[in-house]
Amino acid sequence: MVRGVNRIVLMGNLTADPELRYTPQGTATANFRLAVNRAYRDADGELKEDAQFFNVVSWAKTAELCTQYLNKGRGVLVEGRLNVRDYEKEGERRWITEIVASRVVFLGGPAGGGGEDGAAELGDDVPFY
Repeated sequence: MVRGVNRIVLMGNLTADPELRYTPQGTATANFRLAVNRAYRDADGELKEDAQFFNVVSWAKTAELCTQYLNKGRGVLVEGRLNVRDYEKEGERRWITEIVASRVVFLGGPAGGGGEDGAAELGDDVPFY
């Protein structure tokens, strides 16, 4: 049987500061929303812009560092997997599609953010390169 691939890479800007929470077992989780802009030309050749919005969730040390160093407007590259989950609210079934981050790279930002261009990278166990 062939194994599937579920991988996504996005680069954009945070629409708000990340929200940090802890599970009952004490594991950190951070949620943030990412706006990804795209420019294209319509049939008349006119330049148009479009934005897509994605919910991102990170876990453990990555979640804590995202909350500490990321804020609204900050550029970030997220690598992870798509996750679809469902729940019931007021008798109605709802679905949420989110990106579960396995790697987060901070882009731009304040000096000393990690590297000459201000980029820092977060992964599963290695917080900065």
